[in-house]
Amino acid sequence: MSGREDSRDEAGHDERPLRIEVRRGDPTPEELAAVIAVVSESYAQEAAEAIAPEPAPESAWRRSARALRTPLRRGFGWGRFTG
Repeated sequence: MSGREDSRDEAGHDERPLRIEVRRGDPTPEELAAVIAVVSESYAQEAAEAIAPEPAPESAWRRSARALRTPLRRGFGWGRFTG
């Protein structure tokens, strides 16, 4: 297994440490914790909504349907058959 697969838990969530860079100001630890909580919840909600629904099971009618016949070519009649 690669390092990326090792950092995932059994539910498939990425458990690598989060990197935060403060570019301006001097936030308190409580403010940083609030930002992390909001962003984490938003990310988790977006990831949960991004899961594609399972396709509906194929019906017996669709499974048994044959492809349409290709159109007949005009111009060559039986008289030109060289078989």
